[in-house]
Amino acid sequence: MREKRTPRPEPMAEADGIIEGRNAVIEALRAGTPIDKIFIAKGETDAALGHIASTARGKGIVVVEADRRKLDAMSRTHAHQGVIAQAAVREYATVDDILNAAREKGEPPLIVVCDELSDPHNLGAVIRTAECAGAHGVIIPKRRSAGLTAIVAKTSAGAVSYVPVARVPNLTALLKELKEAGIWIFGTAADGNTTLYDADLKGPAAIVIGSEGNGMGRLVAEQCDFKVSIPMKGKLNSLNASAAAAILLYEAVRQRLG
Repeated sequence: MREKRTPRPEPMAEADGIIEGRNAVIEALRAGTPIDKIFIAKGETDAALGHIASTARGKGIVVVEADRRKLDAMSRTHAHQGVIAQAAVREYATVDDILNAAREKGEPPLIVVCDELSDPHNLGAVIRTAECAGAHGVIIPKRRSAGLTAIVAKTSAGAVSYVPVARVPNLTALLKELKEAGIWIFGTAADGNTTLYDADLKGPAAIVIGSEGNGMGRLVAEQCDFKVSIPMKGKLNSLNASAAAAILLYEAVRQRLG
C-alpha cells in the first residue's frame, strides 16, 4: 500500500499576496491580476523593469521606487530581481458604485474617507467596522495609504468582500465632488468645533478619518463642513484611527435608528 503523501503547503509568496521577479510580475499584469502596488528598485535602468513600470502605470497601478533593502525585507524568495508586486485581494470599486449602493438601499449615503491610513491593520479594522455599521463604502487615496492587501483582508475579518472600497488620486477633489452631490463632510479632529453628540449624521454623510500620526491633512480639513471632536475624559487626547471611525459610525447608526 502506497504511503499517503502530505499536500505541499502553498508558498508564502502566494499566501500573503507578494508576487516577485520580473516574469512573475509581467505575467500578473498580462493576466489582469488585481494589483495594489508595484515596488521597483530605485535607480534601476533595466529595460525590463522600465517596461513593467510603464505597463503598470498605464493600468492605473501605483508604482513606487524603493530602496533595495526594502525589497530584500519584503522578499520571500530572496530572488526578487528588483521588482515586487503586492496583489490586491479584490478589485477596487468606484465612488459611483458606493453612491449607487446607498441609492439601491434607499438610504442616505454613509461613507468613510481615510486620509492616508498607512497601517494595514488600521485600515482593515475601519473596513470591518464600516461593514458592521452598514456604511455604503470606504474611500482611500492612491498614494501614502495601505491598500486592499492580504493583511488588510485578514484584519477586516472578511469585510472586504462586502464593503466597496474605492481608491482616488486626490482626496481634496473627491470631497468637493461629494459636497456637490449633496453629501456633508464630517472630519474627526481633536480641536473640532462640533462635539460628537451635536453632529447631525442622519443625512448624507462622509466621515473623514485622519492618518495615525498627523490626523487630517490641511487641504482635506479645509473641505470639511464640520470638524467633530470626540469627548476625552482621560489623560490622553487622541484615539486610534479605527476607534475614532467606530465611534462616529455608531453615532450615525444611533441617530438613523432614532
